[in-house]
Amino acid sequence: MTTVQLHYIVELDNHRHFARAAEACHVTQPTLSMQVHKLEEELGVLVFDRSKQPVTPTEIGKRIIEQARVVLHEMGRIEQITQEAMGHYEGEFYLGVIPTVAPYLLHRVLPRIRKILPQVRFVIEELQTDTIIERLRKDQLDAGILATPLDERGIIEMPLYFEPFMAFIPENHRLGKEKFITNSELDINDLLLLNEGHCFRNSVLNLCDQSTLREEKPVRLESGNFDTLIRLAQQGYGMTLLPYLTALDLPESLSSMIKPIAEPRPTREISVVYSRTQLKIGVIEKIAAAVRASVPEKLIEERHQVIAPV
Repeated sequence: MTTVQLHYIVELDNHRHFARAAEACHVTQPTLSMQVHKLEEELGVLVFDRSKQPVTPTEIGKRIIEQARVVLHEMGRIEQITQEAMGHYEGEFYLGVIPTVAPYLLHRVLPRIRKILPQVRFVIEELQTDTIIERLRKDQLDAGILATPLDERGIIEMPLYFEPFMAFIPENHRLGKEKFITNSELDINDLLLLNEGHCFRNSVLNLCDQSTLREEKPVRLESGNFDTLIRLAQQGYGMTLLPYLTALDLPESLSSMIKPIAEPRPTREISVVYSRTQLKIGVIEKIAAAVRASVPEKLIEERHQVIAPV
């Protein structure tokens, strides 16, 4: 039994497909298949049921794969202990960031991260919250940046900043002349929302009285990004809510349409999250420090009323 074989069965469990697992391991499919078969022969049991599509672990295979993950994880501690002791970090770091944060945070923080962690190669993906949590549990991500609190078992949350909600209201809207709006003025039937799956959508809905929702609106508009919602609002289809950094990045010509919300001001908590068994804590702490240094100071200090993203 070799660590290479253990790595292969873990990747095959992750991908449930021989060709994709081989690609992830940077080997040919026959090589991966042969090594998995050799391991099964040595153990005297089938780790995977190949008669099913996608390929799935057998019952005993699930236990073997779980233990293989533990073994590989503990082996990784040796390198991490050395790096932590020397204060020198290198290698790859896999980071997932939710779509309502990535476009508005990464351009602010990446230059600082590259400066303080020059030897670390970052692989960053825009992913929704459920996918980030799933990949953290499978050790496919080292950390994620998303809205909290989530209260997920085995997941550590390290708050980074607190981002107020801002209203985007065109001038011809019923609230267009107001300097600010109140929570009670938010009408769920007048709000343009992100698609399901975005945690910011859930936070906005949690602010509103959903009992007044009209199911059969003449036009029901939802989108996967804020740019579309802003354009629809400008065309007279309603108003929308934006996170503070999103509003901050809008052109000056739209600044008069951005309205603060009165106290208690709704806010989302943005955190870096990672598995309780994560080894790269030193890198995560440096990322957290870089983020806090890259956003407006008032987002660190002012918490207002945190709205849950679930």
